[in-house]
Formats: sequence, structure tokens, C-alpha cells
Amino acid sequence: MILQATVSIGWVNTVLAAAHRQGVSREALLAQAGLGMDALAAERWPIDDITRLWRAAAHCTQDAGFGLKAGAGVGPASFEVVSDLLESASSLRQALALVQQYQRLISDGGRFQTIAGADACWVVYHPHQGTLAFSPHQIEAVLAATVVFARRVTGSALQPQAVQFSQARIGPLAGYRELFRCPVAFEQAFSGVLLANDQLDAPLPQADPQLAQVHHRHARARLAALSMPQVPAPAQALRAWIAGQLQGQVPTRAQAARALGLSERTLARRMLAQGSSFTELLDAARREAALQALAQTRRPLADIGQALGYADPSVFNRAVRRWTGSAPSVWRQAQQRISAGSHPDKQSTARTRPRG
Repeated sequence: MILQATVSIGWVNTVLAAAHRQGVSREALLAQAGLGMDALAAERWPIDDITRLWRAAAHCTQDAGFGLKAGAGVGPASFEVVSDLLESASSLRQALALVQQYQRLISDGGRFQTIAGADACWVVYHPHQGTLAFSPHQIEAVLAATVVFARRVTGSALQPQAVQFSQARIGPLAGYRELFRCPVAFEQAFSGVLLANDQLDAPLPQADPQLAQVHHRHARARLAALSMPQVPAPAQALRAWIAGQLQGQVPTRAQAARALGLSERTLARRMLAQGSSFTELLDAARREAALQALAQTRRPLADIGQALGYADPSVFNRAVRRWTGSAPSVWRQAQQRISAGSHPDKQSTARTRPRG
């Protein structure tokens, strides 16, 4: 069974906190991303949802250095149980090996690889995006977080020998140099950080073998639970059924109950027990389908509304305003600008020779 790629709520909160420091509220950021406040109750998010959040943060803050700042603001809560493992590791090299082993507890959205050298090693990040292309801010945040957390566990002002990105530069060069304190290159073969072997092998001040074993057991249990196929709860099953029924008509509660083999009253009780309702799930499914169509297609607004069961265009327009705070055409234009902003003019970015 193929499990859906997800990311922990700890990393989601890192993005929310970075935006909040720039004056963007959670409510405004989630609305811009086309997500509801109920998303914050989930322990993990689908990869595409956090990509929407990153794009929305870049749009709302209008900060070309947002990814670097978000990564620089990481703390123990960003990596949850993995943070405890890293801080009790014997060396930075072992800590990076633990990140590779338990990466899924943080996110399925990428993996780390260490390329050994005689005097230094590249710590390479390989992104694994979902349906949506990653925002470049996501990649910058990961490398920034790698360096900042390395400084945290070593208790030093650790300085990489070099940092490079496979993507073009999106922010002022001074911002990269200030954070990484080393040469930074762009449009290279891979994204990574070059660390000296003596930095990787130096004993860590907080190393604790006994405590590390406790954290290992906890992390292994969490990883095993994450890898187990989950049996859909009634709300999950109903959400999936509704999404499959949105083909020009609005499914009814009676139809849903029959499809799940329940009476309408039983279905209502089970939804109430999960803090939800048929009406809320229907609205969420229409919202997701509508915003995806607006952002990723050029279909006329009336066609999108009719496909989702909105016979009157004005009703569809009001629904989109309620979800996003903007008219459908305005929200679509904003998403197009965000998408265009993810691909800066490469001719304006100086190329450097590949490293490693």
C-alpha cells in the first residue's frame, strides 16, 4: 500500500510562526492558502497543503528572504522527537545519520544524503514534492534549518565551508551570506551544505548515550505507527465519498448514508462524535476542488461553479469570498502571480561553477 506523503504539524507551525513574526496572522495565511482553521488540529498535513502554505506565506509577506528566515527560526518543536535524538547524539555526524533514519517523522517531502570527502562532506537535500511544485522558499528553509540546528547541537558558531542550491537565487545575496557565513552558489547540480570532517566528528557537549536509547525507542515506535496503513474513520470515508460525487451535482446526506451502509441518524451521530458534520465536509470538499481548479486551470468561473453544483454564479462567487476573502477572479490572479514568482528570470542571476 502506498502511503500519502505528509509533513508533521511541527514543521507547519514553523511556517506559521515565521509569517506571524512578520505580522501575518494564522487566519489570514490559512485563508490565502485555501485552508481552514480546522487543518491545525491534524498531526500531519499532506505535502501539497504545506506547499500551498509556503506559497501563501511568500505572497502575504512579500519577503524574498522568507524561507531563510523561517529556517533560521527553527527550534526543538519544529522537529519534535527527532530534536531530542539530535541533542543527545555523540557527534554531528551521528546526528545527521539520525535525521536520515527518522526523516519521515518530520516530513516525507525530501531526504538527506551524505557524500563523504577526504576533508569535508556534502549534506545533500533531495526534495520530494507532491502534485504541486515546491516553493523555492521550502528548499531554502530546509538548508537554513540544517545549519541553524547544527549550531544548536554543537553549541558553536559552526560555519560551513560552502552552501549551494539547485535553484536560482530569490533573495538578496547579503541574506544568504549573513545566515550561512560562507560562499553560497546557485543553479548547481544539487542543494546542500559542505561541512568539514573535524566539525562532523567533534564530540557534542550534550551527548548522553543512555538518554539517546530512550529517544531511539520512542522514535522507532512513532516511525512504526506512521508506517502502518490507517483504517479510514467515518469522517475520512465520507470526505473521500463526497469528493468523488462532485460531478455537476450536490450529493445529499441520504445518499451518503446509503453509500456508507448507515442510517442518516447514525451517520449524523458519528459525525458529531468526530466534531464534524456532512454539511461541513461537503463545504470543505467543494472548497478544495474549487480552489484547485481556480489555481491550476483556465476554466471559466461559471464552469467551475456548475461542476461543483453551484447553479447560480453569484452563489459560487460568495462561497469563494467566504473561503479566501477575495472574489474568484482576484484570488486566481494572486495564485498566478505566486506561481510566476516561483520562477525568477534566470538571466538576472549570476551563474557560478558547480561545487562538488
